[in-house]
Amino acid sequence: MIKNTNLKIKKTSEGISTVSINDPRTYNSLSFKTLNSLLLAFKELDKDSETKVIILEGLGKGFSAGHNLKEVKSLKVRNKYLKLFNLCSKLMLQIVEGKKPVIAKIHGAAFAAGCQLVASCDLAYSTNDAIFATPGVNIGLFCSTPMVAVSRKINRKIMMKMLLTGDPIKAKYAKQIGLINDCFKKSEINKQVIKIAKKIASKSNLTIKIGKKAFYKQLEMPLKKAYAYTSRTMTHNMMSLDAREGISAFLEKRKPKWKNK
Repeated sequence: MIKNTNLKIKKTSEGISTVSINDPRTYNSLSFKTLNSLLLAFKELDKDSETKVIILEGLGKGFSAGHNLKEVKSLKVRNKYLKLFNLCSKLMLQIVEGKKPVIAKIHGAAFAAGCQLVASCDLAYSTNDAIFATPGVNIGLFCSTPMVAVSRKINRKIMMKMLLTGDPIKAKYAKQIGLINDCFKKSEINKQVIKIAKKIASKSNLTIKIGKKAFYKQLEMPLKKAYAYTSRTMTHNMMSLDAREGISAFLEKRKPKWKNK
């Protein structure tokens, strides 16, 4: 597994792997180093047979402030800027296109690319005092790449207000608009996230993989094409040993024994 001072990775025997961004001095900013480390970590965990669910969090005062502005300012040339934003986009795509469900656990602030990271995760839970923003407009840099992820999770008018004003939103409102699933007291957040992670990890890995891929793929399709695609997907899923085992277990009123085949 990757070893990096900007990242900590912890595995449990229950199939839950936690990726912690560990750069509190920069509020867990998404520098080249951190982005590369996260991309590599997610790729490795996606191949790891023991990992069933991934939790993403930030250590220190908050989740992530987004790109490291000191680093951004130092780049100065077009191709370096493009390299940075392309790398960030690759990370977001890896999270969405990866086989394993990813849960964001947020405290403090999730701003700009940090908010993008939250929106890219399959599920997101925060503390009650967490805040979210796409504040690039305040420094003359519109949050164009962050809006790709966030605009796919929330209403367009709400998204535009966040982008045009740069104003942060609170956790309860973020829940109302669908940016996060729920928010909890600081003392409860870890227990609640682990609870949902354990529940997901108890399911068939194969079924989860098939379902996650189909979910995101059908969203980009016209209605008729989406139904045709998901009908083929369910047929493929039905042919698996786990689907047959799951149905048999339900009818026989027992717990299923997954083979992930």
